[in-house]
Amino acid sequence: MNIHFIAIGGSAMHNLAIALHKKGYQITGSDDTIHNPSKSRLEKYGLLPKEFGWFPNKINTNLDAIVLGMHAKADNPELLKAQELGITIYSYPEFLYEQSKNKTRVVIGGSHGKTTITSMILHVLNYHNMDVDYMVGAQLEGFETMVKLTEDNEFIILEGDEYLSSPIDLRPKFHLYKPNIALLSGIAWDHINVFPTVENYNEQFAVFIDKITPGGMLVYFEEDETLKNIVANSTANIKKYAYKTPEHVIENGISYLKTETGNLPLAIFGKHNLQNLAGAKWICQLIGVQEDAFYEAIMSFSGASKRLEKIAENDSTVIFKDFAHSPSKVKATTKSVKEQYKNRTLLACLELHTYSSLNPDFLKEYHNALQFADKAVVFYSPDAVAIKKLAPVSKQQILAAFNREDLIVFTAPKDFRNFLFQQDFKNTNVLLMSSGNYGGLDFNELAKTLK
Repeated sequence: MNIHFIAIGGSAMHNLAIALHKKGYQITGSDDTIHNPSKSRLEKYGLLPKEFGWFPNKINTNLDAIVLGMHAKADNPELLKAQELGITIYSYPEFLYEQSKNKTRVVIGGSHGKTTITSMILHVLNYHNMDVDYMVGAQLEGFETMVKLTEDNEFIILEGDEYLSSPIDLRPKFHLYKPNIALLSGIAWDHINVFPTVENYNEQFAVFIDKITPGGMLVYFEEDETLKNIVANSTANIKKYAYKTPEHVIENGISYLKTETGNLPLAIFGKHNLQNLAGAKWICQLIGVQEDAFYEAIMSFSGASKRLEKIAENDSTVIFKDFAHSPSKVKATTKSVKEQYKNRTLLACLELHTYSSLNPDFLKEYHNALQFADKAVVFYSPDAVAIKKLAPVSKQQILAAFNREDLIVFTAPKDFRNFLFQQDFKNTNVLLMSSGNYGGLDFNELAKTLK
């Protein structure tokens, strides 16, 4: 098949392009800008466009299909040409479904933890040499790409994002996968630019449950009351399996999972990660991994990329970088680090970077999100607010939203950097939470301060 990617440089898109190339498809693509690691990976496989931009002359009737990325706009000239010629246009999730409709589809959804749970499942399966197709939202140790597609594998493991599918398909991605086996980790309102009310957001998860194939299975976190109620109200013809936080202890900074054969040491920590582990265990068992085999493999799981990632450590300090940015993730991540290192000061720094986090109407959702930090910092860029065409956000609004009078607020990258590099990190853990980089913070330079 000849497939053309509009916006091939996206983190998900370029991985799909490479996976199809490996499968023997003829792949072309366009984008107006491509950064690393996408750029170097595409170049390695001969898929990097010769020049950046949009070129309608690339679109012709020799193409079997177009895969349209979210980075493109609805008036993209290549998209308009494809529509004019009547070429089949798929969103990313639509195309993944087409590639997997004859497989057993396992979809991991939820407002938080889905990347980690998917990563845990793939780690366990890889440990035991169980070959599956997959799509995951983070680079994993031992995996070259984030997407794998074959003709022969029985199972495909899909991370199910609730965000929109494409500029011309405004359905949530996870509505399109039609899972045979599904997991929901919890629900916490996010993406206010797409789902303006909490009710509208919650409804997407009810729809997702209805999309599970008849006779399929749903694994869900029963301690989330919102999710528990949605599952209880579902009339879908499926089997339902609940999981909860497993019993565990923390000793000398190491989390141990309590099992029938003794306490199991883990390389990860935090109650949210133990919940993720419990969900992953259910899924692995449903696809054929015995409990003992799961435990053997999960001990060596050290975390998904950008999720509580250690960027520096010495005898008295750890500096963590984490992708957390939504209120529930910020609170859970901060709490887990404090509980793991109770005798150390915790300096938690959060960048408000996404559309939702910078929206004055959504800010109130951050109430007490940083309460477990001994010292708390919030950084945001007024320029980012302006670019997103949102109403200005004041320092007073930030202080009120987080309900913390001693909160330190920075709006200039230089001021935040100076503050950070002037700190005495002795007996202190630093937690840097953001989907951005604090206006250009050099994390490697910060890591060197501990050496």
